[in-house]
Amino acid sequence: MIAASLRAFGRLFVMGLEVIAGMFRLPFQGKEFAHQFWFVASVSILPAALVSIPLGAVITLQLGSLTAQIGADSFNGAASVLAIIQQASPIVTALIVAGAGGSAICADLGARTIREEIDAMQVLGVSPIHRLVVPRVLASMLVAVLLNGMVSVVGVAGGYFFNVIVQDGTPGAFLASFAALAQLPDLWVGELKALIFGFLAGLVASYRGLNPKGGPKGVGDVVNQSVVITFLLLFFVNFVISVLYLELVPAKGA
Repeated sequence: MIAASLRAFGRLFVMGLEVIAGMFRLPFQGKEFAHQFWFVASVSILPAALVSIPLGAVITLQLGSLTAQIGADSFNGAASVLAIIQQASPIVTALIVAGAGGSAICADLGARTIREEIDAMQVLGVSPIHRLVVPRVLASMLVAVLLNGMVSVVGVAGGYFFNVIVQDGTPGAFLASFAALAQLPDLWVGELKALIFGFLAGLVASYRGLNPKGGPKGVGDVVNQSVVITFLLLFFVNFVISVLYLELVPAKGA
């Protein structure tokens, strides 16, 4: 079991290197990329927008309650906004991209595989990685970065609304605390996480879609597996990036 998992991880890693190399290989599959970008974005925008509003509200309400207990109400804005931008927004974005777009990518490639279309492409000398996988991974990365920006803005706006309206917070204090403690790298690390998470979502979905077992039933199995594997990977990668960021980038005013 462990040996099989290690072999699968090794094949996934090798495929990831092939995808990165394929991004710089010509000709670029622009039409396929545009089609996949529109598809992933269309199935992800609405869920992301609907999730981001209660997300910002819950984080702001919870942190507002905690800061009130320790007498630090004026820092509620900075705490909630930084939590949304650095942690919550990239993770939510990746979960939506993997759950909505990634599952569809995996199902599409899995159906092509069991119909032997992938084998036919290889016989004709066409690389499935360059022709099919690279555009899908790039589309997932771009959608994740753009959605992360949208989720951050909507989440912060929702947090601001609930802090001012529900908790009777001061608008000036909310904004002033954020301006005092936040810094530009906080935004960049959130976008970097979204970029990496989008890459992982597209890569895992494509890898599992190209390796189904058991016919049509196997396609359904690999779709479920791709979502679960992506979730596990993104939480681990998020932990590593967060630790490195907090160690390498000093806090503002420190």
